[in-house]
Amino acid sequence: MTQSAGSIRFILNDRDIALTSVSPTGMLLDFLRLERRLTGTKEGCAEGDCGACTVLVGRLQGKDLVYESVNACIRFTGSLNATHVVTIEHLAAKDGALHPVQQAMVDYHGSQCGFCTPGFVMSLYGLWLSKDNPGRAAIEKALQGNLCRCTGYEPIVKAAEAVGRTKPDALFDPLLKEREDIKARLKAMRSDGTICLGDAGARLIVPGSATDLAETLHTYPQATIVAGSTDVGLWVTKQMRDLDPVVFINSIEDLQSIQTNGNGITIGAGVTYAAAFEVISAHYPTFGVLLDRLGGEQVRNVGTIGGNVANGSPIGDTPPPLIALDASVTLRSKAGQRTVPLEDYFIEYGRQDRRPGEFVESIFVPSLPDGDYFAVYKISKRRDEDISALCGAFRIALDGGNRVKSARIAFGGMAGTPKRAAHVEAAVIGKLWNEETIKAAQTAFEQDYQPLTDWRATAAYRMLSAKNLLMRFFLETSGERTELVRFEVTA
Repeated sequence: MTQSAGSIRFILNDRDIALTSVSPTGMLLDFLRLERRLTGTKEGCAEGDCGACTVLVGRLQGKDLVYESVNACIRFTGSLNATHVVTIEHLAAKDGALHPVQQAMVDYHGSQCGFCTPGFVMSLYGLWLSKDNPGRAAIEKALQGNLCRCTGYEPIVKAAEAVGRTKPDALFDPLLKEREDIKARLKAMRSDGTICLGDAGARLIVPGSATDLAETLHTYPQATIVAGSTDVGLWVTKQMRDLDPVVFINSIEDLQSIQTNGNGITIGAGVTYAAAFEVISAHYPTFGVLLDRLGGEQVRNVGTIGGNVANGSPIGDTPPPLIALDASVTLRSKAGQRTVPLEDYFIEYGRQDRRPGEFVESIFVPSLPDGDYFAVYKISKRRDEDISALCGAFRIALDGGNRVKSARIAFGGMAGTPKRAAHVEAAVIGKLWNEETIKAAQTAFEQDYQPLTDWRATAAYRMLSAKNLLMRFFLETSGERTELVRFEVTA
């Protein structure tokens, strides 16, 4: 059985859903609350920041069924084909007995006003399903995307620690008890081709493969491509923009591979931050820690590195380290493929080297040669789940005489695009790697950047921070500090 071309099909809790009419900008949160009256899922911020709308979305990943926490407020309903959406209403037993995660929140007084509680429960439920007896660090990571104004977080963390010591019970838990049945139902909902709903002015398209995507964009080069919707979702919820057509690519399996060899890593455009975390952390440790500070768990579960690059934001977190690592991007269209250095992909603010009908297919990140030093630093108002004021990435190689053989330095938040510090690089190449060289190179930053003042930071603060990050990198690589792979907020 295969998916018909005329509906979006998914499972909502225990029921199969088939939608033949779906707004391309309709959000899952509105579908749950307004159409299905599942009001346990709350709207707080409508921008994926507070976590009150957290639900789990299960999807087939090879032979496995993986459940991830997501923000329903910025998750488009049209992106849900062949998934299992689980809301707070599905946790308790049919006789009303609370789920162990819910009971732990009661026992440890983890709720006061209760508005944020369903979101916390769903995030903890996702952790409970995926990890036995998680430590405090894992719990705090799982809750990065959930905000509470009443309790503080200690009672919630204690509830998580307590329930984490219990083993998931397949006889009670609905997602464990019915796992094989859910997998079979989702497999039957998968599409072999392109799903297209609506007509001119409100068209929704779900390609089945990268080839289908290339064909779709050849027909609709003006289409808005949506992967994780962590940015595009806000175009709708905050800017009230009408989008047509919208092309959802989150289910395209041939954009979700990660391949490694001796030369480097090739990351498909549909690979999420969460999926890329392990391999990136293994090859570039400080880059991995950066990913842990990119949004909350709900954002990392759906946001993609390819989308972060394709979007071209000057404050996107992944382009600076990717540029410092000399990454390249492969673009694809119906006419074929072409590969360009990532630093050349960003032309000016709001403009990238992507021709009509093209999409980002993959990103190649070369291996870091032995002896090269690399680090990336993020400056933000709060440590977790915040947009960068600036993000700086540094890479150097030294010769036997402690002179700089090569340097690649890139910043986000300092210009209209992610941009290399060419004059700073020139100021250190060939020089001894010492404090005198660094102080001289700091004066070259004004030749590379003219940052703006906005609500995240002043131009003066950005400039001073960039210079200080160069000094920090020097201290870490010269033996003044030993924790080169550590990544701490500096503001």
